[in-house]
Amino acid sequence: MAFNKMWYTVALGLLLPFSYAHTDFFTSIGHMTDLINTEKDLVVSLKDYIKAEESKLEQIKKWAEKLDQLTDAATKDPEGFLGHPVNAFKLMKRLNTEWGELESLVLKDMSDGFISNMTIQRQFFPNDEDQTGAAKALLRLQDTYNLDTDTLSRGNLPGVKHKSFLTAEDCFELGKIAYTEADYYHTELWMEQALKQLDEGEVSSADKAYILDYLSYAVYQQGDLGKAMMLTKRLLELDPEHQRANGNMKYFEYIMAKEKEANKSSTDSEDQMEQETEVKKKDYLPERRKYEMLCRGEGLKMTPRRQKRLFCRYYDGNRNPRYILGPVKQEDEWDKPRIVRFLDIISDEEIETVKELAKPRLRRATISNPITGALETAHYRISKSAWLSGYESPVVSRINTRIQDLTGLDVSTAEELQVANYGVGGQYEPHFDFARKDEPDAFKELGTGNRIATWLFYMSDVSAGGATVFPEVGASVWPKKGTAVFWYNLFPSGEGDYSTRHAACPVLVGNKWVSNKWLHERGQEFRRPCTLSELE
Repeated sequence: MAFNKMWYTVALGLLLPFSYAHTDFFTSIGHMTDLINTEKDLVVSLKDYIKAEESKLEQIKKWAEKLDQLTDAATKDPEGFLGHPVNAFKLMKRLNTEWGELESLVLKDMSDGFISNMTIQRQFFPNDEDQTGAAKALLRLQDTYNLDTDTLSRGNLPGVKHKSFLTAEDCFELGKIAYTEADYYHTELWMEQALKQLDEGEVSSADKAYILDYLSYAVYQQGDLGKAMMLTKRLLELDPEHQRANGNMKYFEYIMAKEKEANKSSTDSEDQMEQETEVKKKDYLPERRKYEMLCRGEGLKMTPRRQKRLFCRYYDGNRNPRYILGPVKQEDEWDKPRIVRFLDIISDEEIETVKELAKPRLRRATISNPITGALETAHYRISKSAWLSGYESPVVSRINTRIQDLTGLDVSTAEELQVANYGVGGQYEPHFDFARKDEPDAFKELGTGNRIATWLFYMSDVSAGGATVFPEVGASVWPKKGTAVFWYNLFPSGEGDYSTRHAACPVLVGNKWVSNKWLHERGQEFRRPCTLSELE
């Protein structure tokens, strides 16, 4: 028993690295590129299998054709044919030996190589969580960028290099995933799209009756009883014996009758209350809506007077010796909070080095639980990240020095360089980089105080989406490879600047790589002295 337990532990230990190392593919485009190579390898293996089967069938075909001619001649004059001693010998030989060899050839399994390769590769395949995560990403992109289902289904997205489309079956699958999440709004949208494509004549394995079953229930859950009844009637036309549809129709008719009775006793005051509620909804602009508008480039526009205060300049890091003769290009992105962008601040070679160092270590990005302090994954942060220390590579050390020279802040108390790669619809919803007063122990383990400032490198261009937005003030900063943005999270007094609440918009098309440095309070006492005012 002890021997069996030991072997179970060893086997589990061998399996765990694979199971943990290859999950959450959907959270990083960089890691998903490995799956392209995996699939290509499987296609090559499949084609080899097809060639082997074709070769086998060709041999059998030649054998059949040869014997077809031979038996045709033999059956016309059996005695005359066997009168030739050579024919008699060859008949014995064929039936005793050659047909046995043919039987072995027919029974030979040519799929061994393909199945073996498939078994090896399967341990690196995405799982149900990845498929669901990628589906949710499409729904998130649809909402954030106001995309209708037909546009998304036909793949008509800005900046795409490799156009693709969704089949009716794909649309049905998206609708089912939304349904399992009790997201009846998206269930309706995608089931309707699947139905539309089938009605237009698309050949598909998707069943209209199944689609109508999901669709009618999703519509009913959103309160549209009339439409639910209409869809159920259509379902019953396709399948009059559909048990659930017949039961639903009776229930819908019962509810409809009750609603008609209730409507007779309704008053005008209810209509007035609904109008007042609608006015309040229009006046109230929640953060989520601001965030999505900014992601679409529909944010607040600066007044000409404020725009005049934004400048571009050559910056020498306050007379830093490294930049007096070769200053860097700097431009103002926003005034309050002050956000500046440095142009051509990291080279393509440095970017590739950082990505190569980070890629093997990329893990699902985590957030700190404000109650327990424990790191955990979150649905509102879809990316993978890795941490790089200055001592690991002269490139990382050089980047850290550059940040210190241009910000004037001490990086010895900063966190390591964090490299992040966003996944399908990758995003990081509105958040603060600094710890608020209700999170006094957020950075206690570091012993370096709060995050005073943020430096963010853009290490790739993004075809569409992926902006860094500040919903409180209406600022949108768009990714541009080789640039970096910088802002202070704290006022000189040490109080948090709540206007720095920001978010990474979902990547609509493309692959977004960034790296950031969070600088802390300790070591900045003389580099950025406190002021007498709390908000200065």
